[in-house]
Amino acid sequence: MTDAHQFEGTRPVSEAHAFDTAALSAWLEKNLPGFAGPLSVEMFKGGQSNPTYKLITPSTSYVMRAKPGPVAKLLPSAHAIEREFTVMNALHGTDVPVARMFVLCEDESVIGRAFYVMEFVAGRVLWDQSLPGMTNDQRAAIYDEMNRVIAALHTVDYKARGLESYGKPGNYFERQIGRWSKQYQASVTQPIPEMDRLIEWLPAHMPASSRDEGLTSIVHGDFRLDNLMFHPSEPRALAVLDWELSTLGHPLADFSYHCMSWHIPPGTFRGIGGLDIASLGIPSEADYIRRYCERTGFTTPEALAPDWNFYLAYNMFRIAAILQGIAKRVEDGTASSAQARASGAGARPMAELAWRFAQKA
Repeated sequence: MTDAHQFEGTRPVSEAHAFDTAALSAWLEKNLPGFAGPLSVEMFKGGQSNPTYKLITPSTSYVMRAKPGPVAKLLPSAHAIEREFTVMNALHGTDVPVARMFVLCEDESVIGRAFYVMEFVAGRVLWDQSLPGMTNDQRAAIYDEMNRVIAALHTVDYKARGLESYGKPGNYFERQIGRWSKQYQASVTQPIPEMDRLIEWLPAHMPASSRDEGLTSIVHGDFRLDNLMFHPSEPRALAVLDWELSTLGHPLADFSYHCMSWHIPPGTFRGIGGLDIASLGIPSEADYIRRYCERTGFTTPEALAPDWNFYLAYNMFRIAAILQGIAKRVEDGTASSAQARASGAGARPMAELAWRFAQKA
């Protein structure tokens, strides 16, 4: 697969995301060692909320992430690209594969918005979690590498990497449940009774493992197969993508989010629920959890088992709240794509699934 497939290829820069290329080029010549124009710019396809550009020069390609253009209404915490730059820069040289960071520009007068430039990593993004067209051994190797990377992330000594102030310590679940409850309540379009039940149930049923203040790590926030860039032919991750939800938090929240795939059917949320994974060489969820526990040493599968349904219910609740936010934007006319409509419609089934796990907990 060629590098043109990174983020499913590129397209010309749309008017809404255009900026002064000459101004960018002049700034990079001063601030990025080795940069030499002429510069041409394309945009990566894909749904990132921060526009992502490919910068092409005669000798090198780079990737630039920017805040949306000046017209976008920004929530204070949204689109914090400075945070993305900080965390990837800090992780460089650890066992967590990340693209190399080159420069961060917080001066919005240069191109009208903050941006950073990083290395262009050529590789594969695997969108379908059943990994069609691969052998069983290849699938097993991809899943094991994914497990290795999330375990490596959660065991990084974040203080030693200068990330002590990257998030608030402690009470992670309380804060997250509160945050997503408010987000949901602010974006209701039609009432979803299961969400109201979950908003009451989750804070009242937090297991002891979720309150373990000693368990704090860097969490990615959206760790899944298609946020990894794999080597063009080997089962080796070259870069973890899309760090905009990362913070300091509870590693089991991050890991259980990643494990939702085993419970969600293929479709809206690219899951493998209901597939005959044994015949595909994909590990069972139990085996995957065991491997993560061995790699991190945080807990054992036996100790985690009684709490697992709480973690899944929490994560499905969080997704349902996010989907409801999209549904609200569709209703308000600020999100119009067919994909947005389909995503918004997923809020209710996701909330129903979350409540089923809550009842099993």
